[in-house]
Parts: sequence; C-alpha cells; structure tokens
Amino acid sequence: MGICISIASTEIHEVPETVHGNGHENVQENAILVEESFVSNEAKRLASVYSNQGSKGLNQDAAVLCQGYGMEDRAFCGVFDGHGKNGHIVSKIVRNRLPSLVLSQKNTITKIKSDKKFKNRDGEEPSNEFYKWQEACVSAFKVMDKEVKLQENLDCSSSGTTAVVVIKQGEDLVIANLGDSRAVLGTVSDEGELKAVQLTTDLKPNLPSEAERIRKCNGRVLALKEEPHIQRVWLPNENSPGLAMSRAFGDFVLKNHGIIAIPDISYRRLTSNDQFILLACDGVMDVLSNNQVASIVWKAESEQEAARAVVEAANAAWKKKFPSSKMDDCTAVCLFLQKRQQHRVLSFET
Repeated sequence: MGICISIASTEIHEVPETVHGNGHENVQENAILVEESFVSNEAKRLASVYSNQGSKGLNQDAAVLCQGYGMEDRAFCGVFDGHGKNGHIVSKIVRNRLPSLVLSQKNTITKIKSDKKFKNRDGEEPSNEFYKWQEACVSAFKVMDKEVKLQENLDCSSSGTTAVVVIKQGEDLVIANLGDSRAVLGTVSDEGELKAVQLTTDLKPNLPSEAERIRKCNGRVLALKEEPHIQRVWLPNENSPGLAMSRAFGDFVLKNHGIIAIPDISYRRLTSNDQFILLACDGVMDVLSNNQVASIVWKAESEQEAARAVVEAANAAWKKKFPSSKMDDCTAVCLFLQKRQQHRVLSFET
C-alpha cells in the first residue's frame, strides 16, 4: 500500500511516487498528500495540504492526507505538531508510521473488547465499525509511543508531538485527538449559511480533568508570571520542561507524571450539509477562530488551494497580532466532502 512511508530510523528514506506536494517544494517534506491509484480524479481534486515554517527555527510540523485509505471511500487526515529539541523528527516519524499502524490494528480486530456504548454530541449512536476504529486508534497510539521511545540515537525525554487525526469511512468520521491541534467541520445550514463545528477539544493543562490527572501523578500545573494565560506541566521538583499540552507522543520525562499518549476519540455521522474537514496546528488556531478558518476555506480559489489559503492567512494574522513575537509553524489539511456549491456565507467574526 502507498500509505506508509518507509523509515529505517529517524530519516525518511523512501517517499512513494503517489505522494504529491501541490507543486510546492517546501510542502513535500512536511505536508504530504497520498493518493491511491483507485481514487477518482474528481476526489483527488478535493484535498489539499500545506505547511509553512515559522521564525523559531526548523519546521516541526508534519501532516498527511491519505485518500483511498485501504478503500475507495476512506481517507486518513493527520496533523502532527512537534515540540522540543527533536520535535521535528518525532512529528515526521509519527506522520510516516501512524496511518499504516492504525489500519493494521483495525484489520486485526474481530471482536470489540469494550462493552461501553455512548452517543456523540448530537445524540447519534455509532456503528460497530466505530468501536473497532476506536479500539484500533487507542492501541495504535500506544504502540506508536513505544516505537518513538525505542528509536535509536533519538532523545525524546523532553521532545514529542501532538496529533489530531480524522478517519473518514463513508459517512462516518472517527476523530482521535492527542494535544492541542484542532479539527473543524465546515457545514451549511438549511438556510444556506456556512458555520464551523469544532470536532475536538484542545487538550491542555488548563482543562480541569487534564490538570487533575496530572496532579494525581505528582506533576505540577502552573503558569509563568510572564505568561499567566498559559498553563504548563512541570516535573514534581524541577522547573522543567514546562509542556503546554496535556497529551503527546514522546515527552517521556513526564510520562510518569500525567502526560499520556491515549487519544480522546469521538464520532460524527456526516450529512449532505457537511462540506469539508479542516485540521490545523495551534500555530493556525492561536490566531484564527474556527469561523475564520471555515470562511477562508470556503472562499479559497479552489479546493486544492484551501489549505495553503488558511496557512497564509494565519501567517498574516501572526504578523498583525504579534509583530514582536516569533511566528509559529503553521500547517493545515483540508478534505472537501463534496464539490463546493454557492451558498450565502455568514459574516464571520474578525
């Protein structure tokens, strides 16, 4: 299959011929689009990925969109935001390995272990397939974290990556979130107005449930005086490392103190009103609202330019809002669920 990029250690040694970078050289390395041969040309035109390096150093983001994820009606979307000295390596390792790992775990499940049943935010009860994907994601994320730890000559004690993943199978979405990147659904109301629906919760130490878990494991949660709005995770007796998210791959110095690699998993059934899925790192979402990114996607020149339009808008917002700060890396993945139609668009907040 073309969905797995071969890696022998921490370097990418083989990029499948099916990978495209929207014609932009800098996209090729950090954000890749994988298209299986059986995916129709029309479907291929409904996807875009884009990543832009900030001003802090190496681009630590990685992203992938796999169209034809084992089947014609499947897709795997993922954004991975690295942090720490080796975060740029960890994010690519996860990007290259996780899609095939989730799929292989899913294909081995014959019986659902958990009897736990639940309904999503709209009161919809998932199918049995969702529970298989849920189990596969939890298992794959655990294995992925172990594989990161076992990488030779790679110190991940204070380096890691977040992950936000959306798997589309027909009309079902499986969302797996680890950290503070975000997934947003663009949908159109019956009145023809576009609105943004946030599919994930930003998993940060400021969330009471996340902070409680960390403190129960003797981790400390507190903000620095110079940035009182940002809660960070610290070792019990050391003023380090100051991690600004509560779940991640890697960061093994904090794995005994509440930082976990178990994703928050949710489900959504698509309707004919749903138009696109947008995944973005916090570099984008820290300066643009959900409504703003949805509007940018909807107004893009084409479906294939949507991700780039979001990233370029985020870059402009950074320069305007934080002119004296170093700009973060900005990465987006956009999957349209159908070809865009003309609808009346709400006046989104600015």
